[in-house]
Order: sequence, then structure tokens, then C-alpha cells
Amino acid sequence: MKSKTTIYLILLLAMVSCDSKKEKFVADNFEFAAKQTNLMLDTTKGSVKIPRTIVGGKLYSSGIYDWTSGFFPGTLWYLYEQGLDKELLADAEEFTMRLEPIKKFTGNHDLGFMLYCSFGNGYRLTGNEEYKDILIEGAKSLSTRYIPDAGIIRSWNYRKNWNGKTEWWCPVIIDNMMNLELLFFASKHTGDSSFYDIAVTHARNTMKNHIREDYSSYHVVDYDTKTGAVLDRATCQGFSDNSTWARGQAWGIYGFTMTYRETKCEEFLKVAQGMADFYINNQSLPEDKIPYWDFNVNQEGYVPFWKYDKSRFTEIPRDASAAAVTASALFELATYVNEEDAKRYLEFAESTLLSLGSDSYRAKLGANSCFILEHSVGSIPHGVEIDVPLCYADYYFVEALHRYSQSKK
Repeated sequence: MKSKTTIYLILLLAMVSCDSKKEKFVADNFEFAAKQTNLMLDTTKGSVKIPRTIVGGKLYSSGIYDWTSGFFPGTLWYLYEQGLDKELLADAEEFTMRLEPIKKFTGNHDLGFMLYCSFGNGYRLTGNEEYKDILIEGAKSLSTRYIPDAGIIRSWNYRKNWNGKTEWWCPVIIDNMMNLELLFFASKHTGDSSFYDIAVTHARNTMKNHIREDYSSYHVVDYDTKTGAVLDRATCQGFSDNSTWARGQAWGIYGFTMTYRETKCEEFLKVAQGMADFYINNQSLPEDKIPYWDFNVNQEGYVPFWKYDKSRFTEIPRDASAAAVTASALFELATYVNEEDAKRYLEFAESTLLSLGSDSYRAKLGANSCFILEHSVGSIPHGVEIDVPLCYADYYFVEALHRYSQSKK
């Protein structure tokens, strides 16, 4: 029989071995990400646009008012933070300041994505007061989309459902939960509670109207602006109106986790856990933890209104971006729950990250137009960004790596 001392040493060596593997994985992926991103920077010199994806086999970049514009600068900030390449600071600052005019943009709800991922990380790492002022101005602009009578932030302006008949006058999408972090920031740094109140009211109505009893989620909810009554529940990027779009579920897990962090209201933690458990325990989730782009594709009882051609896909496309968002969210969620749940979330997040960092999803150096991850989906109903890299998949992957490095797993 082994002595207690021997057993202790065996356990200690096992822990050291696990920590060593974790550190090696994180270091290897950050090193790759820095090299790959530097190669991308070489290809973007002289361009005023910001990398988004691949179109027609070539790098596609967008203007600053694209909803994805904050992710590449945010990736630069996370890579700079690792200390692997101090020259990335200048690049992070340059790409971030390109977005400065967005602070007055009121055309949609995406200012949180655009400004907080860029200026937010920049302020966190440098304390630059100009960044803080831009974030506060951006929060004021985002607040102009708040509809007091309905208690929500309008995501998009008028458009129609895929059925071509139902009109959406005040559509709110689950993604909007992610933009609330900008409002919480502004409230803390100005002392103006109106930002906080808008964020909390929006989160409560999203919780009430977007989340089903099983903690799956609707993508789009349309509201009556005068009464707050729900006029329609549907999808825009998912498979069907009653299905669960994978990235939408990921936005909800992340958004409600963040909202709990900022409010400490247990109702938000309950929803974050419920949505996470739905995702983790879903029978359609592949073994490698990278979801299909929608949890209900081709399943009985789910009928798309858009022109879906099943024969186009011999395999249902995966969405690495949804996996990256979820992994990052779970590393944070694990810090707010009991030990048993924390263990489950950390193990799932780690497994997801290991898959994303494997040859199956991580690109080869210099390939993939120098994006980090492969195999994401933008919007299959719109016929765009199918099985391609996406800048936000890369952003949440490096954020998840950062959180993994700080976790107790």
C-alpha cells in the first residue's frame, strides 16, 4: 500500500503535469496567433479597412461602420498583452483609433462590439483617458436606441421576416446582450445610473421574451414600441423561427454572464447557467464540442422560411465562432458558481479550446488569409460567410486563451 506521502507526491506531479500541458498549449497558441496576425498586418499595410473574413478565396476587409470592426483591434490588444511582440502596441493603437468616429454612430445597436472590444481593451491595458471618453460618448449614442415604453434597445431598424410578410418594426436580437457591457462601463465611469438602468431593463426583457422554458433562445423578437408587447419571435440567421441558432445561444451565455458580473443579480446568473447547460447537454452537439451552425438543422418540426437547399451541404457546417464565444463565456461563468458546476464548465471550455487549437480548426501559418481559426459561419440563410474564417472567431479564441491561462483548471 502506498504511503500518504507517496500518494501526495503522485497527485502533485499529476497537477504539475496538467499545469505544464496547459501552459504549453496556451503559449503555443498565442505564439502562433501573434505570428499569423503579424503576417496579416503585412498584407494590410496601406489599407484603411479592417480584416473581416475571406470572400472568393481572398482576404475581405470592411469599413469602420461594419459591426465587426472592433474585433481585429481587440485581437491585437490581447496579443500585445501577452508580451510576445511589443510592436503590436502601435498596431493596436492605430487600428483602434480608426474607429473613433463610431462614438457618434446611432444606426444600430452594435457599438458595444465596435467600441468595447477595441477601445475597451485599450483602456484596460493603457488607462488612456481619450479611450475612456470615446467609450462614454459611444454609450450615449447607443442609449439613443433605447425605447423607454418597450424597455429595450432597438437592434435594427425596420425590416421584414424571412416569410416576406411579417414586418419587424422594432426588432431586438439576442446579440444585443453583448453590447450592454459598454453601458455598464459608462455608468461606472460617469456615475450616471441611466446607463445601468437601460442595460438592466433590456436584459430583463430579453430574459423574459427571448429565452424559452428549456433555456434555448430565439434570435429575433419584435416589439410594439408603445406597449412593449411582443409582435413576433423569429430568426434571421438561424435555421427556423423556432430553432436555436448556435451563435445566438453563445451570445446569450456570454451576455447574461457579463450582466451578472456587473449587477450581481441572481436572475441573470440563473439564465446564464440555463443557457450554458442547454448548449453543453444538447444531443446534437458533436463530440469535439464545436457546434453545427444551428442546433436544429434538418430536424423534424423545424421548417425554414428562407430558401434552404439541403443538397448543398453533404455535412452540416460547423461554427467555430460560436464555440469560441461559448468557451470564453464559460471560463468566466465558472468563477460565479458552485464547485461542481465550475468543474463542468471549465472542463467543457477546456475541451472546446483544445479542439479549436487543433489541426482541425487552427489554420496553418500563412494560410487562411492569415486568420487564426477556420470553419466558422456568418449567415447561411443569407448565403454568406459559410465555412470561412471570421474576425470575431479569432477575437473570442484569443480572449478564451487569456481567460484559460488565468483559470484554476
